[in-house]
Amino acid sequence: MSDQPKVIIGTRGSPLAMAQAYETRERLQAAHEELRGEGVIEIEVIQTTGDMILDRPLAEIGGKGLFTKEIDDAQLENRIDIAVHSMKDVPTWLPTGICLPCILPREDVRDVFISNKAKTLAELPAGSVVGTASLRRQSLILAKYPHLKVETFRGNVQSRLRKLNEGVVDATLLANAGLRRLKNEAAITSVIETDDLLPAVAQGAIGITCRTDDKVMLNYLAALNCETSKTRIEAERALLRVLDGSCRTPIAALCIVEGDELVLEGIIAKPDGSEVLNVTMRGPINDPDTLGTNAGQDLKERAGPDFLAVATQA
Repeated sequence: MSDQPKVIIGTRGSPLAMAQAYETRERLQAAHEELRGEGVIEIEVIQTTGDMILDRPLAEIGGKGLFTKEIDDAQLENRIDIAVHSMKDVPTWLPTGICLPCILPREDVRDVFISNKAKTLAELPAGSVVGTASLRRQSLILAKYPHLKVETFRGNVQSRLRKLNEGVVDATLLANAGLRRLKNEAAITSVIETDDLLPAVAQGAIGITCRTDDKVMLNYLAALNCETSKTRIEAERALLRVLDGSCRTPIAALCIVEGDELVLEGIIAKPDGSEVLNVTMRGPINDPDTLGTNAGQDLKERAGPDFLAVATQA
């Protein structure tokens, strides 16, 4: 019987998800000589409910967990060893038996503007239609540019770009990180600074999960983890957890490191952009969870139950 190690990576099947899985495989092989042989690391594509239902907003079909449930099930059933996720798609509560020990070095967190008709959101004429599946983007666009219209626009990066070129919408917004990983920066019209549009929680980050009792995989993943990126993500996800964030709630957050401190900015908004609340807090770099929790509580208290009810029912 061979002692040759074997690792099965689970992932969604979109081009971006596959690019992230390939990056993970390359990093594992670079860090561990025994994983460099042919066929030692396999990639298994798992179709999720979120990938199959593309004609409705995520909020109508159950939220973010729809991109991870089938992959979680495969992991708990030992059909895959590790799973590679875009962290902004991962619910704040992981299933029992699954942990998140590894965040790869975070990419650019910013959104990008893509259009054949204008160079920026500000230059779009009144009545222009912006396509997005993100309530965060919708609410922040409408708050700043109430003369624009926003329509639900789902699908992978390639299908959204195709619809844009077909004139289904006048513009769309995507994550810069995804286009960079796909080596498709040429599609970008302009990059939107975080001061103008705060990113989604954990945008630009790749997370890798494994079973909590799998010591072999935990050891492999430890070499890949970027502690700074993980700390930033923990603060943002703690804020999201307090607000019970889902695809029904427009929430944005960004944590940065300044010296030995973390600076966390968070936003909660109404879907129509009629009201936007923000918070900025500082905390020690070694306690991201408390910082995120405190910032989330501040927003939650100022918003009140009526604000959150409107957001989640929209």
